[in-house]
Amino acid sequence: MKNVGILFGGRSVEHEVSVITAIQIIENIDKTKFNPVPIYINKNGEWLVSESFLRFESFKNEKFENAKKIIMSPNYKDGNLYLHPNDIKLFTKKDLQSIDVFFPAFHGTNGEDGTIQGLLELIGLPYVGAGVLSSSVGMDKIIMKDIFKSNNIPVVDYTYYYRSTWETRREYVLNDIESKITYPLFVKPANLGSSIGISKIKIKEELENALELAFSYDRKIIIEKAVENPREINCAVMGYEDDLEVSLCEEPLGWKEILSFEDKYVKNNKSAKGDNKNKNIPADLSDELRTQIENYAKLAFKSIDCRGNARIDFLVKDNQVFVNEINTMPGSIAFYLWEGRGYSFQELITKMIDIAIRAQKDKESNIYTYDSNLFKRTQFGAKIRK
Repeated sequence: MKNVGILFGGRSVEHEVSVITAIQIIENIDKTKFNPVPIYINKNGEWLVSESFLRFESFKNEKFENAKKIIMSPNYKDGNLYLHPNDIKLFTKKDLQSIDVFFPAFHGTNGEDGTIQGLLELIGLPYVGAGVLSSSVGMDKIIMKDIFKSNNIPVVDYTYYYRSTWETRREYVLNDIESKITYPLFVKPANLGSSIGISKIKIKEELENALELAFSYDRKIIIEKAVENPREINCAVMGYEDDLEVSLCEEPLGWKEILSFEDKYVKNNKSAKGDNKNKNIPADLSDELRTQIENYAKLAFKSIDCRGNARIDFLVKDNQVFVNEINTMPGSIAFYLWEGRGYSFQELITKMIDIAIRAQKDKESNIYTYDSNLFKRTQFGAKIRK
């Protein structure tokens, strides 16, 4: 039986969403094959382990029994969880648990953006989901759209700005936006999800406040041309390299142009068993349109070298398709999209772990050393004669 370290929480405004995803994974993982080990990173960035993290009630009541602060070594193949040095006492066991596979369940910055993936690459153990590059690209809406455009994937018109430019050249930013993007438009932080910090602007008088809001969450913001009254269609892709499959497509019912954080996670909270009363699954699409969306979903997935399971969000207007974004760690790991393809939640989690193990084996077939005898061949460091 493999120990699966489920990493969640983190220093992110999407902290609570990550907790919900992690609990869903814990509750639905195949416990005949895997032993879930919850590794919780609190809002202060402290890494903790506790049996109480297996239960959602612990987070609702904020009561964590026997929580121990831990550290992780970046040493290659060291999957041990170690007690924090401040908590080590005489005769205390320093290593608590050995992890075989990691399952990041973060949403947003400091977890979904390639940061934790970089640490896991150093450790050299399998981890579920997108790698360092695809995680960071999938998080940054600007770079993501640049890559989509270079692969002839249709996206709406957009531009971007830095906070430093806004703070020193406000009039320039306001005028430059109007010269590039016509109203209505969206103002978004470049590296956030869950609709946090997003505004739809219809007139110039609303623009300054929207920019201030977005810049309060990120040093970069993106301005996008709004598609008026579009259909939102979402489709997930799962796999590795060319071995890909697509989920059913969904269309949220009663969709608004901006679904607030409360709309997504409070009012329309879905259970892990797939309560889809507010979603039309499968979406009512012509065969031609559905095929087009599925093909663009796979192309978007491959264009950022993604692996695992990701959801791609589309905007559709008059049969014209735009890729809005890719979510490398979708809420509920997009189970509701895969259920109609015959996957149980348990099978979906197992498939994602299997992909992680396959990707790690692939990496281990690479050569990482090169015997060049360079030290003896170079004159670097030799004394310079005058």
